[in-house]
Amino acid sequence: MKKILLLLISSSILMSCSSLKVYTDYDDKIDFNQYKTFAFYKPEIDKAKISDLDKKRILRAIESELLAKGFTKSDQPDMLVGIFTKSRERVNVSQNNNMGFGWGWGWNPWMMGGMNNVNVNQFTEGTLFIDFIDKEKKELIWQGVGSGALRLQSKAKKEARIKEFVKEIITRFPPDDKNK
Repeated sequence: MKKILLLLISSSILMSCSSLKVYTDYDDKIDFNQYKTFAFYKPEIDKAKISDLDKKRILRAIESELLAKGFTKSDQPDMLVGIFTKSRERVNVSQNNNMGFGWGWGWNPWMMGGMNNVNVNQFTEGTLFIDFIDKEKKELIWQGVGSGALRLQSKAKKEARIKEFVKEIITRFPPDDKNK
């Protein structure tokens, strides 16, 4: 019973660490239907503090998602796309007190016994900002932010995690009329 409980708690901790939280913000006065083309905004992308390989992975994922939504990459775009990243070390500590009654050894055979388990989980939380900027006005019109656990992993798993981040963020663009 204790092993099952410990397994369930450990699973929930791991699942909570792998989840991705996404937030968006946008100018509700903008008609997003006017944007049909995009290009990447190199000055903002160059400032992102990640490896050039990860930048390429993120940009490929963004391009793929926008093309799937019907946008066109262009040298004369309606909007510019920029990225920004942050990361920080996180530690989750959980304590499980497993108490029970039953026969035991010692002076009182009915005494309450228990076991205290402390679980420590350290991970890096990464945050990806994707900015959409009106090219003519040079103003931010929409921003998507995704935060979640990052782990040292194989190239294929890293690429899949980046695609997951980007897809979850881009699915919220453009904002629905009902959310305005």
